[in-house]
Amino acid sequence: MSAFTSISNEKLARLIGLPHCPAIVDVRTDEDFAADPRLIPGSVRRSHTTVTDWAQAYAGRSVIVTCLKGEKLAQGTAAMLRVAGIAADSLEGGFTAWCADKLTLVPAAKIPPRDAHGRTVWVTRSRPKIDRIACPWLIRRFIDPAAIFLYVAPPEVEAVGQHFGAVPFDIEGVFWSHRGDACTFDVMVEEFGLGIEALKRLATIVRAADTARLDLAPQASGLLAASLGLSRMYADDLEQLAAGMSLYDAFYRWCRDATDETHNWPAKKPGA
Repeated sequence: MSAFTSISNEKLARLIGLPHCPAIVDVRTDEDFAADPRLIPGSVRRSHTTVTDWAQAYAGRSVIVTCLKGEKLAQGTAAMLRVAGIAADSLEGGFTAWCADKLTLVPAAKIPPRDAHGRTVWVTRSRPKIDRIACPWLIRRFIDPAAIFLYVAPPEVEAVGQHFGAVPFDIEGVFWSHRGDACTFDVMVEEFGLGIEALKRLATIVRAADTARLDLAPQASGLLAASLGLSRMYADDLEQLAAGMSLYDAFYRWCRDATDETHNWPAKKPGA
């Protein structure tokens, strides 16, 4: 059983991908990280030596701290955060236990460099429909919760990326884009190593809706209809993204937790 100042791998794994997931801070030493440069999904690396400098960045949030084994660095950093008024726990067994349990890890080399505020910055075409909302959802829920997205005129995507340090996605000729029959969401799931069954199931739905192959998944028609409806409801792309986050949260929870559930009315026939 977890101590009151720690959290189990199983519990954290269930929280990752949900909108209320705590911030995850990896305080492994540079040497330990170099030995295995992968990250727990959604985590960010910080140094335990500067915790008093960055603690207030998590004001009002809960934090899970991990180091190599979940011992002195994670527990000490979590304790320092609690002194600063931040709700913080350490991950039981740390990165080593997470690996031993064969839980999902993201190759750090695939994550773009962060800006001066610690955020990854992405750019794509304006007036999003499917992929250009689904991919930001995936990035914020599993890669970088602080990521920002720039929606610009299609001809300007690459130039904006060059001038503003933003990574282009879902346009032709860039790394993060369609490949063969796979849509950009598929590519991100694969490249980031997010082999979670629920995400694989969601990827099929997204691909079906995004590439007009609605026969691939019966849920695709609903995703397409909802996505087109959102695009008509919001003239501002960022407002549409904010609304779309909830849409994909719902689809993800269905993919993870509710695929076997059905619904009918009345629930029970009279006299049954």
